[in-house]
Amino acid sequence: MAISQRVLRVICLKAPAVHVDHCHRTGRVRGVLCFNCNSGLGLLRDDPDVMYRAADYLGGNAWKPTLVAPGVYRLPS
Repeated sequence: MAISQRVLRVICLKAPAVHVDHCHRTGRVRGVLCFNCNSGLGLLRDDPDVMYRAADYLGGNAWKPTLVAPGVYRLPS
């Protein structure tokens, strides 16, 4: 584990990090987080696509379509 991982929460950047985070599918330990960040990942089902949509929502871009091919757009679901 990197020194920075032991000192700072890697998501919210506040100390101390005391909750071991792991992948629920593989069981692999990913790091150490604070309670809120660890819970947030779990509540968003450890799904990067859901997390990106949440970030877009917070940024005011909730309905911005994504270009997936020339002339083909995908809306957030």
